[in-house]
Amino acid sequence: MGSRWVFDGHIAGIGTASGLRAVVGIWQESPFGPFADVMVQQPSGHRQLLAPGPDVADFIAATYTFDDVTEVDLSAQLGHGTLEVDAGPLAISARLGGRALLGRVLRAVPRRLAVHPGWLHAISPVAGILSNGSRTSGTAGSGRREYYGVSDLHSITAAVVSWNGVDAGALAPVRPAVTFGFSSVPPRPGIARVRTTVAEF
Repeated sequence: MGSRWVFDGHIAGIGTASGLRAVVGIWQESPFGPFADVMVQQPSGHRQLLAPGPDVADFIAATYTFDDVTEVDLSAQLGHGTLEVDAGPLAISARLGGRALLGRVLRAVPRRLAVHPGWLHAISPVAGILSNGSRTSGTAGSGRREYYGVSDLHSITAAVVSWNGVDAGALAPVRPAVTFGFSSVPPRPGIARVRTTVAEF
């Protein structure tokens, strides 16, 4: 068994009418301290990581797949019913809705079990069916394996998204699925409470 890294926080998935899709990670606890990052996929398929510094950028780029990695001044604020992101060329102002049906199901599972890698490996095929392709366990870059332990899920009901100052269009499903790693976020825009474990073997 090699190294293991644990990230505890939230992941938001947002799609737009233009085809730009963004996955925002807001990590309250991590090996790098609190931070946020954004993975963006353009309508063309181009995949870009927006990261707050070199250590975070290097780790994420070694775990996922990108066509471009950019270090930017980055802030992501999760408030009461709101998500505000300022990440270089990307700006997001989103309104959060109520707990999704899947969120109610997830909350029925004790969190200690819901984030355990063994459980996440076992349920990954079922999770992919229930969430339209969002797997809970799979291989990552650099000989690593990754586990997504989701314990709650809220909808995103509205968002204003811009790229380089240009409006990316109305909130839309995250389609096609993003291709940064073995799993996408659910098609319906939302924000999940999650613990991500990355293990090296």
